[in-house]
Amino acid sequence: MGTLLRKITGLWRKLSPVRYAYPAQDLIVGRSKLHLVGSIHMGTQGMMPLPAQLQQRLAGADALIVEADITMGASPFCESEPCPPLAERLNADELALFQRLCGEVAIAPEAADRLPAWQVALMLQAQQAQRLGLRADYGIDYQLLKAARAQQKPVIELEGPETQLALLRALPDNGLSLLQDTFRHWNTNARLLQTMIGWWLESPPTARQTVLPGTFNSALNDVLMLQRNREWNLALRALKPGNYVVAVGALHLYGEGNLPGLLKNA
Repeated sequence: MGTLLRKITGLWRKLSPVRYAYPAQDLIVGRSKLHLVGSIHMGTQGMMPLPAQLQQRLAGADALIVEADITMGASPFCESEPCPPLAERLNADELALFQRLCGEVAIAPEAADRLPAWQVALMLQAQQAQRLGLRADYGIDYQLLKAARAQQKPVIELEGPETQLALLRALPDNGLSLLQDTFRHWNTNARLLQTMIGWWLESPPTARQTVLPGTFNSALNDVLMLQRNREWNLALRALKPGNYVVAVGALHLYGEGNLPGLLKNA
């Protein structure tokens, strides 16, 4: 009877997914074991140090996989070719909203006036996050990268900063729709940031519980989320056999076309 009970218990553990105190899933893809972590690129001081479970998983991993090694490489805020003034690219209502938001997050409007629209959007979003108390050095992927370097573990990039920068530069109209979506979903984006912080400081959601507001239009969502998920799915399937910690933006773990769902499909 005891042997049968142990077998049943062992089978139940195999079939029941492990629940973590942060957004993560364990997946077996081919002959590789992936600990897929929903990272936040900017975090709060309460998100340091990394959870003990995550530190243990990294210590036992063969390598850390990230979207891009943000401790080195190209910056999205590097110099760009000057664009026409925003007054020529935005309508009157959008221009007024831009100026109001600049005042809210302490950006000088003239400093962004001739930048590509995607770069203006990222500046506004980064400043919004900082006003909410988030900092890049508290971000999960940044902390993981620092820990991996300290442990002399290999770091594998799914894209790299240069690829991410090229993706932004290739957006139509220099990313005007990304800037317009930043205006349109300003308050929603702030709430979403606070929700994701809660996943790390309080408890992560389950896949069934997670219905997240959209902050991109459908065309941008396809380029920035769905297409990248499909490319990462192929890259992770092509890994040599091993045990990996994989950190990608938390939003890639949920919703339509999410990365875990693609990896689970044969």
